[in-house]
Amino acid sequence: MRSFPALAASGMLLAMTLLALTGCYQVVPYKITTNVYSNRPVPPSHLQERVMAAYTANGTTGGLEIIDGLRNLRGNFQNTIPEFKISGYSEGNPTRIINFPEETTGYVLSYNDGNLTDINYGTEASTGVVLNDGASPPSAAAAPVGTMFAGADEQAGILIFNTGGVTYDLNLPGVDKAVINPGASVVLAMVQNSNTLYRVVKLPATSIPIYPPGYVDCEPILLPAYCVVPVAGTYDRPVNVIFSIDGSTAYVLNSGPENGGKTASVEFLQTSQLNINLVPTVNPLSSGAPSPVSPLPNGVPNPIPIPGGVTDAIPDATYLYTAGQQLQTSGPYQGHWAGNLTTINLSTYSVSKPISISDGTHNRMLFADNDTLWVGSSNCSSGVRYATAQAELASQGYTDQAGNYNCLTMLTTGTATPPATIIPQVVQSNISSVTPVTVPYPNTDQDMYYYGSLTGLCWVQNYFKVYTAYGGQLHGFYTGLNPNPILPIEQLQDQNGGTPGSEINNINMTIQGTVNDVAYIDALTNSAD
Repeated sequence: MRSFPALAASGMLLAMTLLALTGCYQVVPYKITTNVYSNRPVPPSHLQERVMAAYTANGTTGGLEIIDGLRNLRGNFQNTIPEFKISGYSEGNPTRIINFPEETTGYVLSYNDGNLTDINYGTEASTGVVLNDGASPPSAAAAPVGTMFAGADEQAGILIFNTGGVTYDLNLPGVDKAVINPGASVVLAMVQNSNTLYRVVKLPATSIPIYPPGYVDCEPILLPAYCVVPVAGTYDRPVNVIFSIDGSTAYVLNSGPENGGKTASVEFLQTSQLNINLVPTVNPLSSGAPSPVSPLPNGVPNPIPIPGGVTDAIPDATYLYTAGQQLQTSGPYQGHWAGNLTTINLSTYSVSKPISISDGTHNRMLFADNDTLWVGSSNCSSGVRYATAQAELASQGYTDQAGNYNCLTMLTTGTATPPATIIPQVVQSNISSVTPVTVPYPNTDQDMYYYGSLTGLCWVQNYFKVYTAYGGQLHGFYTGLNPNPILPIEQLQDQNGGTPGSEINNINMTIQGTVNDVAYIDALTNSAD
């Protein structure tokens, strides 16, 4: 039997551990309620602000780990549970999380075998594979309610479509992107290095099916139920489609020069004309085919050219924010690509001047607290910013923020030209008069000025921070101060936020392996990812 002095010593050790983790604020055990909110069950971990991270240890073994997004910890604050994981999930290289916190469900795409796996957030367990996209899949899509899935098997040239538990393999050579709208009424597909957009249509049930004009493929062959057909319109290397807040408009992102095309632009389509039940009666590529292209007022052209380039976008009630790259055709950085953010006013359709952001291929955008917009990209160390850093080091011995080539940008929204900051804000120097500013928490490669590609991004809603998969590891950043700080007893010292863009100490949430993606699975809405 343990003596009272031993118990006292144990209690003191626990108190010291809590104090070290939480600073001067009191912390109580994880709150367990019948329902956290919105009738969501209390999960096995008992965590209420969970961030799920997809990681691989060596490319062949990996998993899904749960981080306490309130306290920035891998385990519990009592230090009795070192880690929380999604049970039953064992894919070797999970690369993308499709997050639906409103439905307490997520889907995780594996790069090794193309499995898209269902994750139950209530039980914190894998519930099985819902779709297989083949090895090395470039993309997958899911409807929030789990009734429809699509994926691109680029190697086999197949658009894989599943509805009602039945899978249809639609031949579409070169397919590399699949998109489903939140209402599960539109399924779109894009092909690498192509100027054609495609959609899936459902044929009427009949013993003598009529193939739609201009179809690419219909399946099953003997009694077709679904077909893939082209979409009328003029496109220029379309790479993604984003849907408006009200769901009535599909914004087609024409990447143009970034993928060997001519002009980067955004094309506005009427979602109603893309409905899966609307079967074309004439070839969509013929001159007289009905077009889903929306007429814009005052003679505004559709598509709308985007001078800064576009591969990703996100709308709010006022603007469509677009991110992309522009090839420099003259000047000292001729031949290099420069990252830009450009806004489209959704009332006047006017286009702003490009705003310099991180270089690289942009594929992550989200809004967060303090009216901030966060933009992530990959492979940023070969653009204008990297070339600027080399030139500045050679000419003056140090860099300014024009020579910061990291892959995360923070912007303050509300204007047509929001100010932008590259995160983290580093300064390189090889002279004694300028003190270098390094990244706060280097990754295993020990690069003191460059984290690497940003592959995951999520907003920890109402806690004034974002989590990222940045250079293969977890990094968290403050969106700014909480304007109405309240100090509930269960919150920690960082509940008031911090300097916008400053980094959270990640020492207690580092994952062994390469982190590919993150998702805030206790978000209030699906838009937090």
